[in-house]
Amino acid sequence: MENKNRCAWAKKPEEIKYHDKEWGVPEYDDGKLFELLILESFQAGLSWLTILKKRAYFREAFDHFDYNKIADYSTHKINQLLNNPNIIRNKKKIDAAIKNASAFKQIQKEYGSFNNYFWAFTDFKPIINSWKNASEVPAKTSLSDKISKDMKQKGFTFFGSTICYSFMQAVGMVNDHEVDCFRYNELLNGVK
Repeated sequence: MENKNRCAWAKKPEEIKYHDKEWGVPEYDDGKLFELLILESFQAGLSWLTILKKRAYFREAFDHFDYNKIADYSTHKINQLLNNPNIIRNKKKIDAAIKNASAFKQIQKEYGSFNNYFWAFTDFKPIINSWKNASEVPAKTSLSDKISKDMKQKGFTFFGSTICYSFMQAVGMVNDHEVDCFRYNELLNGVK
């Protein structure tokens, strides 16, 4: 990896790759949004590095994050997941993924897409912050409180305000790259 200024959290190769290519890039594709929503929920209480290392296994175990399939998971499939040593085998998180797939589909039905629903909270534009260092970045905001509350009312679980804010960062709803990070200006200039 080139020696570039990056956000302080991007240290390990998996984190650097994710930081440089995905984190903070505005994402509008429902499939990708669902994948990140599920991964963020599984990350609760763990490091993001743990999730990144298991991401390919999650993708395989969860049918490439096909929310239509996940919403219909059987007890047999849930037991397979609970016995899969390559993913995080937390029953509450697995149950939440299934419930969230159903809620996701309901939002698509109501709004035409999850993208239409989620990005409407910011008028379909990223919020540009200007943090000088990682200690300034909040764990949650009044907007993540609002979105999380609304999503809970729509049937989502394991998606509190802190997870919601992390999701907002991941999908580029907020640009929380530190101002001296090379990605900050690239994203401002539309470089994906």
